Amino acid sequence: MEMPHPAVAEEKGAHDESPPPRYTMRTLIMTILASMGGLIFGFDVGQISGFLAMNNFRQRFGEYDAITGLYYFSNVRAGLIVGLLAIGNLFGALIAAPIANRFGRRRSISAWCIVSVAGVVIQISSNDEWYQIVVGRFIGGLGIGALSILVPLYVSESAPTHFRGTAVSFFQLLITLGILVANIINFGTECIQSSASWRITMGISFLWPLILGIGMIFLSESPKYMFRQNRKAEAREVMCKYLGVSQNHSTVAKESREMEQKLNEEEAGGDRPWYEIFTGPRMAYRTLLGIALMSFQQLTGANFFFYYGTVIFGATGMDNPFVIQIILGTVNVVCTLPGLWMIEKFGRRPCLILGAAWMCMCFLVFASVGHFALDQQDPERSPKAGAAMIVFACLFIAAFASTWGPMVWGVTADLYPARYRAVCMSLAIASNWSWVFMIAFFTPFITSAIDYRYGYLFAACCAAAAVTVYFFVIEPKGRTMEEVDNMYVARVKPWQSSCWTAPVTDDAGRAGSGTTANNSVAVSDDRAAAEEVETPEPEENTMTAAGNGEEEWESQAQYV
Repeated sequence: MEMPHPAVAEEKGAHDESPPPRYTMRTLIMTILASMGGLIFGFDVGQISGFLAMNNFRQRFGEYDAITGLYYFSNVRAGLIVGLLAIGNLFGALIAAPIANRFGRRRSISAWCIVSVAGVVIQISSNDEWYQIVVGRFIGGLGIGALSILVPLYVSESAPTHFRGTAVSFFQLLITLGILVANIINFGTECIQSSASWRITMGISFLWPLILGIGMIFLSESPKYMFRQNRKAEAREVMCKYLGVSQNHSTVAKESREMEQKLNEEEAGGDRPWYEIFTGPRMAYRTLLGIALMSFQQLTGANFFFYYGTVIFGATGMDNPFVIQIILGTVNVVCTLPGLWMIEKFGRRPCLILGAAWMCMCFLVFASVGHFALDQQDPERSPKAGAAMIVFACLFIAAFASTWGPMVWGVTADLYPARYRAVCMSLAIASNWSWVFMIAFFTPFITSAIDYRYGYLFAACCAAAAVTVYFFVIEPKGRTMEEVDNMYVARVKPWQSSCWTAPVTDDAGRAGSGTTANNSVAVSDDRAAAEEVETPEPEENTMTAAGNGEEEWESQAQYV
């Protein structure tokens, strides 16, 4: 039996080895408060779906049909009102990364909340100019788009490893809660015949960015960001508070050591150009994978129901489609809760694969019933078909809310090393917002042309999403972000990643016999740069020499 290296044994004896608590009150408050950024977005999604069906909103911002004497929204106008928010989201997500790297995550979140409030002011002050609504939604979208990257980024860098997946998934829980709250308020105001029918809901949306913007002032900066700014003592102090342990705890020492190692590797490589998000070690793979995952989150078709649900279920003959929206919103919130437990219990990969398969089945049934069984000229003549469509819409929402809704945010945040994380997340989330816009804008045109057969397209995308996760996504459950980075660099096979273990290394960088998945190894984050760094002769065969690091890593990796 191989004896542990003396340095390792001494270090283990010097630290508190007791398991940290599952979560602390400080961690829970940080998670819920920061995730208010999700509630801002969800509330907007829920309110605009109801606005399109309100009489006063149509009269003010719609078009008049002289034949019927009614006001309506053309496909173009409805698409622009709904979709311009997503264009703002797209630009906000792209702009947010460099600002957050320069000024920090916490202050950036507060600043973007001000932008979100400005967008609401422009919208609520509009009387009958539909383009003012569009401009206001675009500006508000800048703030929401920036928050969609900064909140998961901040939470993933702050939460303890064993709670990180659940903490990031809270962002999606607050999105679903925002949708439901907006649906309920719309249900209560839609009978009002004045502008109060939509202005009440819109006015309440002031509240959420105010809570988030002011609340962030009282939270600490992300520990990983502080560490990279050479505020290492502060970073360790914040880590201890969120972990609920003393500074002498082994978890603090381990994570500090890993962050120090990564930072040293980056500093050895010097400043690098932005395009290394494609040319860095395994970075093209991860950058494109993040874009694909965030795209699939929209291509599952969830926003088909959330943006146009009131219109869709009105066409199935339902007396009050606002009630159906509340039902869908309730299913969305309730089913997100078990997702917060499943992500750490079963891991990301199995949940995402099974969830995508479930959603594919639901859309196949929904589209088939809608096209072949529903009487689209007179839906009241086919009530059973309409009821079946609502049931499978609810089953779809249940699958999305417990898997692809919350989990993709966490998986994407885990993909990248610290050097590239903010920029890569910007690209990934920008791709998400681009699909939000395209689905919001083109859905009225597509459903007019092919009716509910549109669902077959979403079913195919769900199947493709399941295949992508199986073949390309490494399981990050229970691992630090630095360990996940090492696994991608080492080309660990995704379908074997959940049982993969790393070789144990001592402080000198020598590899022993690996038996635990929580021991990290010094695989260089910057291979090309490390090859150019002159290594002293005695160290040329250690694991920190980047020339053969990846090959040595792979040769010593073990699969249980």
